[in-house]
Amino acid sequence: MDREAVVEAIVAFVGVATLVAIIIWISTTYTDGALTETGGLMMVGAIAFFIVLMSILGLGLSRRY
Repeated sequence: MDREAVVEAIVAFVGVATLVAIIIWISTTYTDGALTETGGLMMVGAIAFFIVLMSILGLGLSRRY
């Protein structure tokens, strides 16, 4: 594996780990036996945040090389 592939893999792993951590936090914070309405909205926001984050990281990586 060359250096570029390693950097891209690490960036992808960090992005996914961030999403997983946010989802775990939301599911433990906004629960009442089930996910609350606010928790559902937070989950949609987390997914939107993930899409924007990965787009920015991908754009940054594409311009780096």
